[in-house]
Amino acid sequence: VQLQAFGGGLVQTGGSLRLSCAASGTIFSGNDLGWYRQAPGKQRELVASITSGHSTNYADSVKGRFTISRDNAKKTMYLQMNALKSEDTAVYYCRLTTLIGGIEFWGKGTQVTVSS
Repeated sequence: VQLQAFGGGLVQTGGSLRLSCAASGTIFSGNDLGWYRQAPGKQRELVASITSGHSTNYADSVKGRFTISRDNAKKTMYLQMNALKSEDTAVYYCRLTTLIGGIEFWGKGTQVTVSS
């Protein structure tokens, strides 16, 4: 499976962006998905995740501002980001983890820059 994240860009503080992660291949619906981000000089961190059963989990720093969702028919995952802050600036990556074997697939990142 290949993952492609897109939708990043430059936005002002308080603005919104919607990231998408499109998957190719046969596996998608039965596996867990997640958005991660990595800021310069920092480790990659989990932003949000969504299971095959649509249960979601968020980092404390984005709760109430970000919403993760998935459309299995379109093989696409989304991250709606509202009330963006400068500390949200990072490269955002999507990840698929297979329920069988725990194999990870990563997409290339998309840059999100929030200017004050």
